[in-house]
Amino acid sequence: MDLFDSRQADELATLLALAEHGSFAAAGRALQRHPSVLSKRLGALEQRLGVRLVERTTRQLRFTDEGLRLVECLRQAASLIAEAQDQATRSAAQVQGRLKLAVPAAMGRLWLSPILSRFVLAHPQVTLEVEYSERFVDLVAEGFDAAIRIGELADSRLLARRLCDLRRILCAAPDYLERHGTPRAPAELATHNCLGFTGLHTWPDWKLANGNRQQTVRVSGNLHSNDNEALLSAARLGVGILAGGEWLMKHDLDAGRLVRVLPGWQLDASAGIYFVRPSARYSSATSEVFKAWIEVQFADGAPWEIGPDTQPSPPR
Repeated sequence: MDLFDSRQADELATLLALAEHGSFAAAGRALQRHPSVLSKRLGALEQRLGVRLVERTTRQLRFTDEGLRLVECLRQAASLIAEAQDQATRSAAQVQGRLKLAVPAAMGRLWLSPILSRFVLAHPQVTLEVEYSERFVDLVAEGFDAAIRIGELADSRLLARRLCDLRRILCAAPDYLERHGTPRAPAELATHNCLGFTGLHTWPDWKLANGNRQQTVRVSGNLHSNDNEALLSAARLGVGILAGGEWLMKHDLDAGRLVRVLPGWQLDASAGIYFVRPSARYSSATSEVFKAWIEVQFADGAPWEIGPDTQPSPPR
């Protein structure tokens, strides 16, 4: 027997309604069905089970012993189902359970890991499952609750909250600039060894902006990669000019290992860093609390702007 077969469920609901209301007419009003429909359902149930459940007379119904036992079992089953649904509702209102999150690999390791660690310390009943990857996971198909994404959003199925702007800047090692000269205008980049991040959707074109001024330069170089940290390592060694997120180069800029190139210009000025999730309609309390948490972490600026030791207070 398939408990969730709709026809069989209708038959069992009819039996319970008859037991509660005592007649086909009263049961029909409760289920909003004609009494003749309920009579057919009861007959189908008895035929399927091979046992008489209800004796019918012109004035009343009398349940057989088999019918009474089945009604009692169905009442217990209905109580268990109701309890399971209540438990699911209570769980959705509690900050507990599993939250599956996708974050960009390099940024995640450099800046987001401390934020995620502080979240699980504040909510020990939550199991945070984090995938660090540069790929854009399919949140719906792969069962992710949320993601943090860099760049531009193309998936209209997702709900997005912009956490901050994404500043992509140009940097190089002082040694490289001493050997090859410092570009003074975007067009001069075409004569330099530019490190190519193949994950940039416009590569090999760098679309630069300086306020209202825009300029696109086709660049070239002898090292391309889909890994930001590999290119950062090459830039430190003086291989070439790197275009990347300010978050990626922050430590090296502060330490003097890299310096800004064309400091008035940046790539993809409209890009941002986003918190995205499939839907808010059936969002759990855990997902909502994490959304509030991550928004607070970026409220006063991105972590690489306000410093690693600055820890915003958790939302209340």
